[in-house]
Amino acid sequence: SWQVTLRADAELDARQVPLYPLILRAACPGEDEVEERLFVQVTAGQVLRCDIPYASAGRSQGHRTVGALPRGPHPHRRAQPWGQQKPGCGGVGQGFSSPFSLQFRLRNHNTPLTLTHQGLVLAPDNGFDPSKDTQTFRLEIEVMDRHGHNCSRAVRVKVLPSRRPRVTLPEPHRAVMVTDGIGPWEVVTQVHARGDNVRYAILAPVAPALFTIDEVTGEIRSTRRLELIRAHLLIRAYNALHPDDHATATVNITVQGTDHRAPRCVPAIFVSQVPETVSPGDTLVTLKCTDSTSTDGCLHYALEGPPSSLSRFCMEGPQLKVNTTLDYDSEAVAALGFQFTATIVVTVGGKPLQSTRVPVLVTVTPVNEFRPVCPNGATFSVPETAAFGSIVGRVAGTDRDYPPDSLEYSLEGGSGPAQPFSIDRHTGEIRVVGPLDSQQQKSYRLVVRLTDTHNDLDLRKRQSRLCDVSVRLQAVLDQVPVCIPEVQELRITAGSPGSRQPVTRLVCYSSLDSAVLTYTIVGGNEDGRFRLEGNALVYLADNGAEPRTFVLLVEVWSGSGARRRSTVVALVVHVTPWSIPVPPSTTTQHTTLQKEPLVVTRTEAVWHPPAWFVAVLTISGALLLAILGCTARNLLCR
Repeated sequence: SWQVTLRADAELDARQVPLYPLILRAACPGEDEVEERLFVQVTAGQVLRCDIPYASAGRSQGHRTVGALPRGPHPHRRAQPWGQQKPGCGGVGQGFSSPFSLQFRLRNHNTPLTLTHQGLVLAPDNGFDPSKDTQTFRLEIEVMDRHGHNCSRAVRVKVLPSRRPRVTLPEPHRAVMVTDGIGPWEVVTQVHARGDNVRYAILAPVAPALFTIDEVTGEIRSTRRLELIRAHLLIRAYNALHPDDHATATVNITVQGTDHRAPRCVPAIFVSQVPETVSPGDTLVTLKCTDSTSTDGCLHYALEGPPSSLSRFCMEGPQLKVNTTLDYDSEAVAALGFQFTATIVVTVGGKPLQSTRVPVLVTVTPVNEFRPVCPNGATFSVPETAAFGSIVGRVAGTDRDYPPDSLEYSLEGGSGPAQPFSIDRHTGEIRVVGPLDSQQQKSYRLVVRLTDTHNDLDLRKRQSRLCDVSVRLQAVLDQVPVCIPEVQELRITAGSPGSRQPVTRLVCYSSLDSAVLTYTIVGGNEDGRFRLEGNALVYLADNGAEPRTFVLLVEVWSGSGARRRSTVVALVVHVTPWSIPVPPSTTTQHTTLQKEPLVVTRTEAVWHPPAWFVAVLTISGALLLAILGCTARNLLCR
């Protein structure tokens, strides 16, 4: 026998599937399979049941957010008779039609939710509490048809917190003061609210006559020219999609009178000189400004100008103060001409704004802050034969005050035999102004005074410093001048009386190219007929009729004082009177004098070594030759 049963979760609907054909197969061991058909017919009945999800779990669950409207419908479950069952029954704010009349009743009353007879679950009148997190409510619902058939199940409603921000006004009270110069449709103030889809509206007065508000931006504008009044506005900000989400604010508007005159300030122009040592925070000037109401409470002070001025000055109320140090000794300040310009703008509060501009000119003056600084290692060298005016070196002092290195130089003790040097006042160059002799003094210690100039408005405020300078003398080998030749015999024919007759030109030189040679006749010129013009010898003719011979001694020297080195040149000059016939040419001959012997002494340095030194040198030479001979012999044998 076979038994066919209905599955526990099966749902039959005679209207949709009135007949189910079943195919049954069976087989015994060792026999063929047998197949039979079974038909099950479904007929309509009058049994009341709740929908499948509602009945199977014993409860249903719906979700709503805290922002749900009061008395708004919730997801609900509607029971239907067996013949009108529809799977997945339920929805938001809608039911299902049924030929049977059903009634819904809420069995528990410990919930703020309400249930209508039509099966709609409604939110509380004042909505849900937004301060709480997730809220859960349990509803026990009983459904009954007109025949008395009923079913009951529990529904659980979970209220989730809203994810959108609520509308809030950060400034619930605002006081605004405007002048009577406000014209129609000018912005008086603006209200700002936080939230989504924010809109604005004026709640009170209900019919505002003087002001209107922009619904989107919250700008409050005047509708006509304002006079002396006081107005109180109640503004509401709300979410356009959820009007129950709103907030209110109070705006008090006061319209006050004004004569529209700019403030008057004393001084009207500020020009000042300040030292560079002025401290940050010092007040340069305090403005005394008044408006039409004779009060300065509504005055605003601001500083305008180039960045160089705005970084060094600032305004604290009516006081102009120094913001940073004013360094005169900088290239940036020098590029500005040591002057800063700016403008103080004094504005009266209200509309329209009235302002007064006070020009400012500040000139920074120098202060002598620093002493001159001596150079490091001021040591110079100069040859002892340096000529007068030769440059020894330059003392390069420094000074941090502007203009940089503006110094004057002076030599302590002055110039003289003990200190044969001078220093240039402006450049610091040291020059030779006297004779130098390394044998008498090898070096000089000079004391140079550095004095700054043009570093302070008060010329008496000058600073100085003493610096030690060392000058070392370089010794030069002593060599007398050399003349070629040292002895000359000359023949000349005298010219007419009183004429100048060139005789010869001496050729002499010194070991130092820069040395200056001096020529002087020191002998043989008793009657003064010869004269030296530099190194040229000149004869002055007279009326003499007899030939004459002159022996002249000319001294040639270089240097001066103790460093003087000289040599003597002998000149034998035969003068023939101009009236006596003479050969046409003048010849120069180097001969031995016949009348008077001329002795010329020439000293030469000769070294005479002692006898023992000669013997040692001879023996050493012989040994060296023997060694070289042996070495050569060995090389040849190899």
